[in-house]
Amino acid sequence: MGALRISTDRTELDLGMIHRFLSTQAYWSRGVEREQVGNAIAHSLCFGGYLEDQQVAFARMITDYTGFAYLADVFVLPEHRGRGHGIALIEAVMAHPVARKVRKFMLTTSDAQGLYAKFGFAELSNPRIIMERLRAQPEPVAVSGAV
Repeated sequence: MGALRISTDRTELDLGMIHRFLSTQAYWSRGVEREQVGNAIAHSLCFGGYLEDQQVAFARMITDYTGFAYLADVFVLPEHRGRGHGIALIEAVMAHPVARKVRKFMLTTSDAQGLYAKFGFAELSNPRIIMERLRAQPEPVAVSGAV
């Protein structure tokens, strides 16, 4: 197989594969509904990683395209790991004009700090100023523009 081809064309994304992985294998989104994944994709800058015509990797950037970006849902399918595809995917994300433009770029990870450190990510410089609001059961709300 050749090199990983990275595309931001949403029409190429394999929503079924992305949903299957996120809902069954990703520790951060187990049980997520397909509609939620579609809405997230519709409202994000997405990166698909492809070997020939098969999608094997995914990442999405939530951004205002000016000052802030958040990297989410980054994965390489297990059978394609260990071949540098994750590094290629993050390189493509970081080379994108939006990533180069924003002042603050954040992410959360419980197991890939070493990978992201290679791209300039670090622990929060001032964690006391960051706040979060967690909801055990978010209210269902219809969002237009879903895929």
